[in-house]
Amino acid sequence: MIQPVNRYIEVVVAPTVNPEETTILLPTDFKPQEERYRQVQIQSWAPDVRFAERLSEGCTAIIDHTMIEEIKVGNELLTVIQDNYVIALLTK
Repeated sequence: MIQPVNRYIEVVVAPTVNPEETTILLPTDFKPQEERYRQVQIQSWAPDVRFAERLSEGCTAIIDHTMIEEIKVGNELLTVIQDNYVIALLTK
């Protein structure tokens, strides 16, 4: 088990929905612009996260997707982000 430190939060990024295929021809090197903000599920977090008391395992947040860091540890891929790139927590 990996425990984030230094204000990092481990997240699982929700899969993006691909738009339906169209009949418009695009250049082969064309890549659609990704949304900057994405929904994630919180898995674990460092004790010094500034809003740690409001987090729970499995809660949902909106983050700046461009600031995600992916770290390969053995066969595992750890996806983390620092707490200052969390834009909002979704509540029920």
